[in-house]
Amino acid sequence: MWTFPVVLRVMRRHRDKYHCSSLPYAGSLCSLFSTNALQIESDFIGVEKEERDFDLLIRSRTKMDHAKCHHAQLLVSGKAQNKFFSTRLVNLYLHLGDVFLSRCTFNWIPKKDVFIWNCMMSSYVRCGFFSAAIDCYRKFLLSSGLRPDFYTFPPLLKACGNVLEGKRFHCSIMKLGFQSDVFVAASLVHMYARHGYLGVARQVFDDMPFRDIGSWNAMISGYCQNGNAAEALDILSAMKSQGIKMDSVTVCSLLAIFAQFDDALSGILIHVYIIKHGLEFDLFVNNALINMYAKFSNLGDAQQIFESMVVKDVVSWNSIIAAYEQNNDPVTACLFFKEMQSTGLKPDLLTVVSLASSFAQVNDSRNSKSLHCFTLRRGWVLKDVVLGNAVVDMYAKLGYVGYALQVFEELPAKDVISWNTLITGYAQNGLASEAIEAYHLMEECEGMPPNEGTWVSILTACASAGALKEGMRIHALISRNGLIADIFVGTCLIDMYGKCGRLDDAMSLFYDIPRNTSVPWNAIISCHGLHGHGDKALKLFEEMQKEGVEPDHITFVSLLSACSHAGLVDEGQRSFQVMQEKYGIKPGLKHYGCMVDLLARAGLIEKAYDFIQNMPIRPDASVWGALLGACRIHGNAELGTLASDRLFEVDPENVGYHVLLSNIYANAGKWDVMGEVRSFARDRGLRKTPGWSSIEVNNTFEVFYTGNQTHPKYEEIHNELWILTAKMKGLGYIPDFRFVLQDVEDDEKEDILTSHSERLAIAFGIISTFPKSPLRIFKNLRVCGDCHIATKLISLITEREIIVRDSNRFHHFKDGICSCGDYW
Repeated sequence: MWTFPVVLRVMRRHRDKYHCSSLPYAGSLCSLFSTNALQIESDFIGVEKEERDFDLLIRSRTKMDHAKCHHAQLLVSGKAQNKFFSTRLVNLYLHLGDVFLSRCTFNWIPKKDVFIWNCMMSSYVRCGFFSAAIDCYRKFLLSSGLRPDFYTFPPLLKACGNVLEGKRFHCSIMKLGFQSDVFVAASLVHMYARHGYLGVARQVFDDMPFRDIGSWNAMISGYCQNGNAAEALDILSAMKSQGIKMDSVTVCSLLAIFAQFDDALSGILIHVYIIKHGLEFDLFVNNALINMYAKFSNLGDAQQIFESMVVKDVVSWNSIIAAYEQNNDPVTACLFFKEMQSTGLKPDLLTVVSLASSFAQVNDSRNSKSLHCFTLRRGWVLKDVVLGNAVVDMYAKLGYVGYALQVFEELPAKDVISWNTLITGYAQNGLASEAIEAYHLMEECEGMPPNEGTWVSILTACASAGALKEGMRIHALISRNGLIADIFVGTCLIDMYGKCGRLDDAMSLFYDIPRNTSVPWNAIISCHGLHGHGDKALKLFEEMQKEGVEPDHITFVSLLSACSHAGLVDEGQRSFQVMQEKYGIKPGLKHYGCMVDLLARAGLIEKAYDFIQNMPIRPDASVWGALLGACRIHGNAELGTLASDRLFEVDPENVGYHVLLSNIYANAGKWDVMGEVRSFARDRGLRKTPGWSSIEVNNTFEVFYTGNQTHPKYEEIHNELWILTAKMKGLGYIPDFRFVLQDVEDDEKEDILTSHSERLAIAFGIISTFPKSPLRIFKNLRVCGDCHIATKLISLITEREIIVRDSNRFHHFKDGICSCGDYW
């Protein structure tokens, strides 16, 4: 790539060849630059013709080497210092992305007037070099001795990175008396509105002696961008009262605000106005319409508008791709991207953001990695935090947490969304402890206050890990920040307390937050279901109906699950019928899975199988998995084998189903067949998830794995278990060897049962806490039948309440009784 001094050296070396007295080279240069360029005459007669030719050159968006050749030609001819040419060269180099050459060209201009300085600053802003524009303004004031004019400040106000810089420019504008200029005042309105200072923006707007359509648009868009729809509409009414009609900018601002507040009727009325006033062919208006209809989930109208567009730019394609991606149709989004590629348009940052989400939704790891490579080649990930966040989110949703962390760490600038994305990614992949640790690191960052998204993410992680004390600490921070009434934050608090075993606290919070939507109702019904309180879940549903809150599909998933855990077969079947007949909700796979679990768990395995056979949609892994789990409980090897065959077709890589099937054969004493199933799983590289249990003692989580003998207090734990087992046997306890899935001697079987992870955690809790204090255990797998009996007896012997949350539900053990009633 040539530099500015090289241009001079080449021209000096070939002065005779390129001398402009005859310039036979000029015509070929011009035709090379642009097929539409006019032929430059050999003697450069007429400056106006030169200006027209140069203007065409710039409009043709020539390559850098052509631009340098033409610049060299102008230098030799002595025309380079012409105000027109020099200004256009400055703009051209900035347009081509070479700031250094643009600045060098600008510096070589001997006598710079205000116009040239304004052009330099405006070009910087137009190309996104905001700090360079402000530095240029400072040098203009210090070295030129010139006075700014009306055209100096509008681009500078656009370049302001914060409101403090804008206020400084505002002071200069008032000193120079430019505040009455309509363009300057409109730029001030834009600047203040962009930074959220709507009161100051409105004051500037009200003080304007004359307002054009741009001024009205500045105020309307300012209110719209800050979510103040009512004030925006008031300004619109005032504008109409003065006889000023809406233009394309006005309607684009209004379409955005109506989409944000889900006001479909007003959006449609604006669409009618667009058609009536001939704005339906405006590119920006059509793009805004696509975005609006996408927000309303009206993809048919969005696509119809897109297909009717004569001209489509990158924004148009981005809009239709994002429309399908955001409405959970990533396949169509990818198809539109392929169609976009066929047109020759190149994707930009926003295209890649939508594609990252689409590839994650369809679990396309190959294209996801290709997309990441594409962004790395262009250096986009390291420059744009929004794109970096999208790539982190993409890898997290695909389960590549290591890659997500690597991209996160390489981001040069991290915002609160970056941290939220990482915390959510950890929580979604079952790494709740890592999510909590990431939140603590975020707290240590200065200038990184958490927002609502942070609280939602970290409370979800606390709920998953059973980190009650951490959740309570976060609850205190939320209360201090006045966000307890936020419906999503409040719902996550309900979920956290419910999943940490504090159902009473969850209920208290439920009645303290707004309950006019189904979101908090779904959470509290789900919590009662986890605790086995199906009857209370049904009463809450009745209360929800009485308060006029419309249930959604999630409500019925929670309700059916609650009925399943409590064995309320008739009530569950009735709820499934009400969902369809009264509320018109079409059952999905989750509803069918709950119904199969409800029937099969109650021992109605044949009926559950018939229910699957009559399903109008193809059963997935959750449906067959529910049947297989019930076959294990009730020892039905025949149907278990059939269910497992279907499971291996739809989800062959899930090792849990192989384990369930092998357990069925083990319970039936078919050790040879069990060995074949496990060998088959091993040959495919599938590994069983190790069982673990955790307990929080003194603000520290202790995790115990089945058979683990490496804990520092193992001897004390082992002695406590020996004493407890002896006392249990005195109360009639007989070990149930059906839950030992190894073909070994009875004494070894008893040792295996004693070393189950939940018993290790319970024993550790007993020796580490005050007598009779409650214990909270969290287990990643289902509690086995022998441990269930043992824990009931331990609660009686130690006079403690022992709360165990396994992979399915809560068990509250107290005085030798479990809240599940031995049904789980």
